[in-house]
Amino acid sequence: MKFSIGDKIILKQTGEEGHVTGYISNDMFEVEVMGVTFPVYKDDIDHPYLKWFTEGKKKKTVSSIPDVLPVEKQKFRKPKLAKGIYLSFMPEYKPDVFEDEVSFIKIYLLNELPQSVYFQYSVSDKNQRTVFKHEGKLHGFGHIYLHALPFEEMNEQPRFNWEVTDAEDSGYGEASDTLRVRPQKLFEHISTCLRNNEPTFSYLLVDEFKPKAKAEKKDDDFFAPVAKPTSSKPLKGDWRASLPRFEIDLHIENLVPTTKGMSNADMLLTQIAALNEHLRTVINNKQERTIIIHGLGKGVLRDEVHKVLRQIAEVSKFSNEWQGQYGFGATEVWFKY
Repeated sequence: MKFSIGDKIILKQTGEEGHVTGYISNDMFEVEVMGVTFPVYKDDIDHPYLKWFTEGKKKKTVSSIPDVLPVEKQKFRKPKLAKGIYLSFMPEYKPDVFEDEVSFIKIYLLNELPQSVYFQYSVSDKNQRTVFKHEGKLHGFGHIYLHALPFEEMNEQPRFNWEVTDAEDSGYGEASDTLRVRPQKLFEHISTCLRNNEPTFSYLLVDEFKPKAKAEKKDDDFFAPVAKPTSSKPLKGDWRASLPRFEIDLHIENLVPTTKGMSNADMLLTQIAALNEHLRTVINNKQERTIIIHGLGKGVLRDEVHKVLRQIAEVSKFSNEWQGQYGFGATEVWFKY
């Protein structure tokens, strides 16, 4: 077995470790063990690597527990995104001969606001076909994984449709829009992520919710103000009640002058009465379709609207798909006669 000056050695008889300090002959070396230098025969020493391997690690001395534990150094934490709701994209890479290639893009919804929000999200392709849809509630400072898209589909510029609303304060209106990421911009985002060693890139959807705007009364409003808030019937002799309308907005502020003294049940009855009146007018005028605006909210009014539609024989079908003007806050209805 060969040894060179500086090599680590172990004494076979005692198991003590040291190192070679000099060469005396082919069969004898000078070694230093625990500060003492002395000659040894080659057959009395060995390399310590086998011992280290079998023991898992070098022998350590057991130290007593200190009276005061050292303070852990605080790790640097990257600050969170600024206040708002974000759509975040995480590229997934696959190894390649020359460089990693992006195979998928994972998509997340991030809520950097302190309050919970309701969200509705969908993705449509270039032919306006919905390829993915999801809705739910996201708590404050939370995030949710939505889905993944192949990188090839991202190059087709899919449309990311979203609508969010404050889940804790009904005084704020919905925020909605459609996001598209152009291929050139997508390439820039991925290059920036690789250069800065960042896992994702994000788009700010909304930084705060706006208060609901008070509806302005127009001359052609379908429902005239009534004396009792629990009744949605138009005034006697109102010629506008018999006119066909393409859509109806069931938000309560459009149906009554004030909601003071009305319970949630009273408001829902008023909205359903207005819906029935509208449907009678549409069917009497043989309209092919109509739009019923019920908003997003918690889905109570939407479910009641759908329940009414299922009971009307003239209704051929209805759909609560994403629409650019209404988001998920409206249902489109088709009729058969």
